[in-house]
Amino acid sequence: MKKALDYIVSNIVDEPKKVQINEEEKDGVITFTITVAKEDMGKVIGKNGKVIKAIRNVIKIPAIKQGKKIYISLAEEPQP
Repeated sequence: MKKALDYIVSNIVDEPKKVQINEEEKDGVITFTITVAKEDMGKVIGKNGKVIKAIRNVIKIPAIKQGKKIYISLAEEPQP
């Protein structure tokens, strides 16, 4: 799931090298935290959140097949 998520997000943003995805599993819930450049945040969220909702729905399919729950959150790259 992490590879698929990385592939999708990296192809949406202008700076794919700055995409970082952290995976944490706790109590059967997998949490993915996507970190992108500040300029790319709008592209990942999309108008009215449609892009991030679509990403969540696509990644939810393999999670359901594996009997797991997922949560995807977005984080902005920290300022230097």
